[in-house]
Amino acid sequence: MLVHTVFFWLDPKLTAAQLAEFEERLNKLPTIGAVKHGFTGQPSATSRPIIDRTYSYGLTLVFDDLAKHDEYQVDPLHASFVEHCSSMWIKVTIYDFE
Repeated sequence: MLVHTVFFWLDPKLTAAQLAEFEERLNKLPTIGAVKHGFTGQPSATSRPIIDRTYSYGLTLVFDDLAKHDEYQVDPLHASFVEHCSSMWIKVTIYDFE
């Protein structure tokens, strides 16, 4: 199993239409066939000193193995997301673990 977690810090100057497009495209990523489980969302209301809530959106995808992860990376839906949305974030951080 491989878990792929991505945190996005969006440009605060995004319009409502741009934000809606980002959300729509982000929410499609878990539907890619290589993904076993997928979740998207914004920071929760939990509040403890150790919790980082500075990001705008998070994405967690679970794959059966590295091969499925690699398949996801070249999927046209993922490529389209990166192409259309990469200008919308000012920072992205990825954590992968097995």
